[in-house]
Amino acid sequence: MEHKKFDLEDRLIKFACVCLEVCDLLPNTKTGQNLEYQLSKSATSSALVYGEAQAAESKADFIHKMKIVLKEIRETRINLRIIIEKPVCQNEIIQIALKEANELMAIFLQSIETAKQNKIAFIS
Repeated sequence: MEHKKFDLEDRLIKFACVCLEVCDLLPNTKTGQNLEYQLSKSATSSALVYGEAQAAESKADFIHKMKIVLKEIRETRINLRIIIEKPVCQNEIIQIALKEANELMAIFLQSIETAKQNKIAFIS
């Protein structure tokens, strides 16, 4: 089980790095700078908050932090969609990041539901 935690942590870190690559592609305009700030913040926060979730003090704290991770991934996904729709820039890496955001959202939605239904006592 510990192995899966690190797999997901690694995946979130790689996701953040891909999003930072997208940030580097954005133009130096007001729009580009705003999206760069928003995207870099939400993408990196998802990995950082996941790290906090791994040190949760209770089951409720764990679920709360996992919900924050999900919110950050959703925010990242919306930023990526805005970049595509505008279009601020075009590159296949944006589609790769969007696909990963969708997959991570599905994983975290399921993880949160599993944690809510899990009857085993939380062990810190």
